[in-house]
Amino acid sequence: MDSDVEWKDLSLGDVIELKRGYDLPKGKRMPGSVPIVSSSGVSDFHSEAMVEGPGVVTGRYGTIGEVFYVDEDYWPLNTTLYVRDFKDNDPRFISYLLRTLDFQAYSDKGAVPGLNRNHLHLAKVRLPGKTVQKSIVRVLSSLDSKIDLNCRINQTLEATAQAIFKSWFVDFDPVKAKIAAQAEGRDPLRAAMCAISGKPDAELNALPNEQYEQLAATAVLFPDEMEASELGEIPKGWSHEALAQLTDKIGSGSTPRGGKEVYLEEGVALIRSQNVYDSLFVWEGLARISDEAATQLKGVTVQEDDVLLNITGASILRTCVVEPDALPARVNQHVAIIRAKAGVPPRFIHMHLLRPEIKSYLLGLNAGASREAITKAHIESLTLLTPGPLLLAAFQTATAPLFRQVQRFAQQMRVLDELRNTLLPKLLSGELSVEALAEPAGAA
Repeated sequence: MDSDVEWKDLSLGDVIELKRGYDLPKGKRMPGSVPIVSSSGVSDFHSEAMVEGPGVVTGRYGTIGEVFYVDEDYWPLNTTLYVRDFKDNDPRFISYLLRTLDFQAYSDKGAVPGLNRNHLHLAKVRLPGKTVQKSIVRVLSSLDSKIDLNCRINQTLEATAQAIFKSWFVDFDPVKAKIAAQAEGRDPLRAAMCAISGKPDAELNALPNEQYEQLAATAVLFPDEMEASELGEIPKGWSHEALAQLTDKIGSGSTPRGGKEVYLEEGVALIRSQNVYDSLFVWEGLARISDEAATQLKGVTVQEDDVLLNITGASILRTCVVEPDALPARVNQHVAIIRAKAGVPPRFIHMHLLRPEIKSYLLGLNAGASREAITKAHIESLTLLTPGPLLLAAFQTATAPLFRQVQRFAQQMRVLDELRNTLLPKLLSGELSVEALAEPAGAA
């Protein structure tokens, strides 16, 4: 058999050499573009690299089992193990190979898990020749590349929607544009249209008629003066509304009787704080419960477009909008459902909850408590600066297409992620040959 195709059973130490990362206290970090890789991934940047890329890093202490591939020169922290010597194996292939290992089997099982590189070197692995390694990498990295591209697109779409929200409801750009135009003898409506569209006045007439009319209709909805309020100057006619007045439901759930013992492989989703990140619903670790257990929690049934908010612990105040594909679902006691009233866009509430000043305010209500937590009463009392219903509807019209695209790309990412995770152990064990595959990324 061709030695470049033959698979060999080896110890990991025969394939690569792992080494502990290097100390770099925050006080000694200098501004730069060199990624600092911790046990949870790229955590910061520095002016100097300690290791030449491409590289592969995994957690040594605390968070173990995550594997990170780094294209460029980097600095691995002392909480990690990095590959010092690839022994002529493909670095990207090694990153996939390490993902198939059961790191827990080689940890010290302490309260804070740790890995000894000498123990990990004893792990048994199967290794093909470099030609097969590169073929496997082509298949898996094509899926990773598509996932990364979709992720970047979604970040851009989210940023665009947040920019609209900030311009309209935080910075009041269209209102201020009208005020400035009036003072200078210019057309305030055209000024607001420029502020909304980001286009200079000279380009407005070149817009298609339908787009121009829609833009003008939106600009009309913004007032042309500010007025005093208890919380400072605000656009005339807007008001501070308690969140309780903008919602039909605010409430958290509980863990079904029996705790983790009742979790299933399939069933109704039970959303926990680990599934809720800022503007991101995380599917990993999503628990499932039986219909009977879900009935116990019917009072916290999650509906489409519900805003989720973590209300306890280290992840407090992380918030996202539920993914429709996660339904039917319930939430546990660490997550609150915030359901907008008809006419109030859920993303309007969600984006307010993302604002640092809103988070700081809610955290301040918890002052003196032994555990970080906010209550239903805290959430209900939060006041949000709110325009009239027509402008809220215009915000929904402007941003809904962006979020539909976000959901579509997120669905694609889940399909690609599941496909990669299915192929990974089969390709890396030799159970499935690359030749037996059609091009998966093209079929997705």
